[in-house]
Amino acid sequence: MSDALINGLAGAGGGIIAQLLTYPLQTVNTRQQTDRDPKKMKKKSGTVEQMYQVVQQEGWSRLYGGLTPSLVGTACSQGVYYYFYQIFRSKAEATALRRKNEGSGDGSVGMLSSLMVAAMSGCVNVLLTNPIWVVVTRMQTHTKKSPSDQVPSNASEQAIVGGAEPPPYATSNAVQEVFDEAGLWGFWKGVFPTLIMVSNPSIQFMLYETLLKKLKQRRASRNSNKGVTALEVFLLGALAKLGATVVTYPLLVVKSRLQAKQAIGVDKRHHYKGTLDAILKMIQYEGLHGFYKGMSTKIVQSVLAAAVLFMVKEELVNGARWLLLKDAAKVVRSKPQ
Repeated sequence: MSDALINGLAGAGGGIIAQLLTYPLQTVNTRQQTDRDPKKMKKKSGTVEQMYQVVQQEGWSRLYGGLTPSLVGTACSQGVYYYFYQIFRSKAEATALRRKNEGSGDGSVGMLSSLMVAAMSGCVNVLLTNPIWVVVTRMQTHTKKSPSDQVPSNASEQAIVGGAEPPPYATSNAVQEVFDEAGLWGFWKGVFPTLIMVSNPSIQFMLYETLLKKLKQRRASRNSNKGVTALEVFLLGALAKLGATVVTYPLLVVKSRLQAKQAIGVDKRHHYKGTLDAILKMIQYEGLHGFYKGMSTKIVQSVLAAAVLFMVKEELVNGARWLLLKDAAKVVRSKPQ
């Protein structure tokens, strides 16, 4: 089994576990990002309060709306990302080693090379998996009417982004809705800001690998044979994700606005024609504050998810390598002398 495949499968496994643990936070955050109801803008609710409101008005299941396609998307995204990341990383390491043999460099992959490797892996991931995340966003922002809200008082209250439609609202409904609204291109809505957001995992992995390298160098300078623990990987992953999230959050909000259901024929603030139109309307009607809606929730969710992902991935990779070495040793011992 190749190292790239091991990392790809481990990344997929870690991503699924992290997604299961943090999905309710992700659902609430997506609703915060796409909410443009003026009444709600005046009355701010905390993350816990919003989760309680969803449970009370729509039931526990709505906190996990879109979980199935989200798990598929997470497994695909993490698997694709780590697979291509390992391939590009191996080539970068080979290039660095060759340059060292030629008398140029110290043989290690530099920060810029690490950034490029992460960026290329991210671009491949975005182009292949964007349709899944469009469907997930639709299902997360879909709202189920509570009994007291069955008859809206006016038309403007009907035009809440995410659409209040009769249940059930399954994956097939979301797929059909996206196709009816914009055809096949609809499944790549928000791909432009998402491609720019490739800088998020790029920054994340650059920070993570830099911090990990520093930690290992510090241990080596002290002549310590102690390896990096799961807790240390957890903390390094959390710190790296925190830095990346703060920098790229506005793009995430724009992406969510584009992928959510568009309210056509009503208030023009609820309809975006494209990335630039979304940015301009957000500045005009909401100000810079609109680009940071739900940021506190996102920081908690993404940092926790990234920390769990890194920890589980490293443990799975180490476990897989240990099993492979163990099997190889058995084969060697079983050979006749």
